Amino acid sequence: MKSLPYDSGVPQTIEIPDKPLTSLLIEAVAKYPDNVAMSFFGTSITYRQFDVFVKKAMNVLRGLGVKKGDMVAVMSPNCPQALIAYQAILRIGAVVTQTNPLYVEREIEAQFNDAGAKVAIVLNLFAPRVANILGKTKLEKVIVFRLEEYMPTLLSLLFPVKLWLEGRSAKTPKGEAFLDWRESMEKASETAEPESVDGGDVALIQYTGGTTGVAKGVTLTHRNALANALQGRAWFADAVEGREVFLLALPVFHAFGMTAGMNLALSLSAKIVLVPKFDADTVMKLIEKHRVTMFPGVPAMYVAINNHPKAAKRDISSIKYCLSGAAALSTEVKRKFEELTGGRLVEGYGLTEASPVTHGNPLASGGKPGSIGLPIPGTTCIIARNEDAEEASPGEIGEVILSGPQVMAGYHNKPEETAKVLKNGWLFTGDLGYMDDEGYVFLMDRKKEMIISGGCNVYPKEVEDVLFSCPGVKEAAVVGMDDSYLGERVVAAVVLQEGANVTEKDIQEHCRKNVASFKIPKKVYFRPSLPKTVIGKVLKRVLKEELGKAG
Repeated sequence: MKSLPYDSGVPQTIEIPDKPLTSLLIEAVAKYPDNVAMSFFGTSITYRQFDVFVKKAMNVLRGLGVKKGDMVAVMSPNCPQALIAYQAILRIGAVVTQTNPLYVEREIEAQFNDAGAKVAIVLNLFAPRVANILGKTKLEKVIVFRLEEYMPTLLSLLFPVKLWLEGRSAKTPKGEAFLDWRESMEKASETAEPESVDGGDVALIQYTGGTTGVAKGVTLTHRNALANALQGRAWFADAVEGREVFLLALPVFHAFGMTAGMNLALSLSAKIVLVPKFDADTVMKLIEKHRVTMFPGVPAMYVAINNHPKAAKRDISSIKYCLSGAAALSTEVKRKFEELTGGRLVEGYGLTEASPVTHGNPLASGGKPGSIGLPIPGTTCIIARNEDAEEASPGEIGEVILSGPQVMAGYHNKPEETAKVLKNGWLFTGDLGYMDDEGYVFLMDRKKEMIISGGCNVYPKEVEDVLFSCPGVKEAAVVGMDDSYLGERVVAAVVLQEGANVTEKDIQEHCRKNVASFKIPKKVYFRPSLPKTVIGKVLKRVLKEELGKAG
């Protein structure tokens, strides 16, 4: 294989040690015990303290009977409990399955049942939703925590009041199935030995979706996830161990945030500034206060900062590197953000099935506009003409296929789905693109109809199924339309039953009860009919063109 035009110091390939993913934190604790590992609303947690909290959480879970191979769900925004729980679950040999906090009960139930989760660790604001599906799943115990538990004293007292004023206060459900995180942690021992785990053991069931909209659990081993963290570390060749500061606004429950935010930061023994919910003004203040050096994100985050009225007044010049993913990064957004910070913003690419990062633009040169970059060290990528992996010529469009140590073991409990994408050692991504003669990849389109809105995956069929269940709706189709802020916005075209009196608000309210907020159509177009083929299939390309003209 020919050498790729990497930055100086970036190796063409790397060796992946046969260690568990938990080795990243354990080694950071050994090297930098007194360095700050996490910062959360003014509270600093050192690596030594982080390790103690993990050991206590291990004992809590073991006390509930969790053992090697068991599934434990985590439903949380970015906060210390999320990172502590993640590490504790893995150290006892159990498997982490993370749930999007925006999911409604129907979605939570489906994921918990597919994963077979026996225990869940959940923020109190989300606990009522979990309580309502308790008897419909295999869940036996739910550990409930509060964001204020790791806040400074005064803020921890004021935060519940703030939630109450916003109408977001939530009482912890009562019953034998529910445990309080703080009480459980206070009683737990600080001594705990890790379970014997090797690289081939399953670490995560990370959920994604497919063209049918049916959620699929991606089985990632310790080796998969560790490899991707170490590949990222190799890519950022100039990053200094023990000195970097990460701003983690990408949600850890998303594969991108998990790897490019948390695991990469731990591989560098970095300080992680946790942001539960992205807000441009707050993020800029945190960058200035903590002198953040690395800020992985999605284009919408950089757009929000670029367009913020106070951006020029904030000192955010500490930023060195930003890796953008999940949606296309425009040249103008890149230019303006780099001008604002003096740092480097480059586009990358990945998918959950690859832990998820597979490509990135070189940091020193900035790469090539419009490209997702080069395959990262240890990753082989070709453009395939067909399912036999016949390689296309430079500039020829085909399917992007990959191989590397970060590629998943398969889909959880879905051998037929696995066989569709893992063929003869290759991962078929479903994305169409071409490669130039230097190895840079340019995406052209998706074979899938997935919509990426604000960095979140939306699968049209799932939303369409919900629309079809709305009284008065005869036909429906969902597509993604270009959006300068979100990348793509979800829109729906609806044909009503004769005599039905249904408004856009009615449809959006119906969706709000059945899907997460980011999946709700931002705009509903009412039409007399939908464009179709002679066999009745909706022509979504034509529909998008018509909706684009309609505004």
